[in-house]
Amino acid sequence: MSSCCKEGFNWNGTPSGKETTLAKNKAYVAGSNKDVAILMVHDVFGWTLPNLRLLADHYAQEVGATVYLPDFFDGEVVSPETMDDPKKREAFDVMAFIGRNGKEKRFPEMVACAEALRKEYKKVGAIGFCYGGWAVFQLGAKGKNLVDCISTAHPSLLTKEEIQNVGVPVQILAPETDQMLTPELKDYCNTTIPNLGVEYAYEYFPGLVHGFAARGDP
Repeated sequence: MSSCCKEGFNWNGTPSGKETTLAKNKAYVAGSNKDVAILMVHDVFGWTLPNLRLLADHYAQEVGATVYLPDFFDGEVVSPETMDDPKKREAFDVMAFIGRNGKEKRFPEMVACAEALRKEYKKVGAIGFCYGGWAVFQLGAKGKNLVDCISTAHPSLLTKEEIQNVGVPVQILAPETDQMLTPELKDYCNTTIPNLGVEYAYEYFPGLVHGFAARGDP
């Protein structure tokens, strides 16, 4: 991961949801639909980032779903001020942070949350931002039956194997400039996923950069 994963803008607004527990994880929840749920997997700024909570509120209203944003970093939080403060950005060691929150350590928690939603709701979707991008591909892998569809915006840490193994409808929100979703990886998605027998929507945003969907300039 690179410096683009810790840059961005703080959005104005006050989240209107509430905090609860999903599986064994603390979670922010918005909406009250009893049939449809969306699982959000956050970026390195974690579940308390106001931007993502505002997005959860928006999804709940626009889609009519109940949206869950769990904590997958065991209480560790990166201050939103890091985006605005060059010194804090420099001090934030992204790779060390990812080392503490690697795939093998955190994915079982994500599975537990998806399983909890699957038991309660008729339909479950998942969306992941940056760090959460690889996670939703794994949740949507063939044969797992954890979610019904996935979406990801500027995914990080995504591998070709994870792309090959997806077995549910996929949406990718891709900015023009992205050090993590490279041109090579974009091409791989666009040549591989259409041949997997799942619905695929690739949304390309010219002029935008990595992080735009969660930390973009309003």
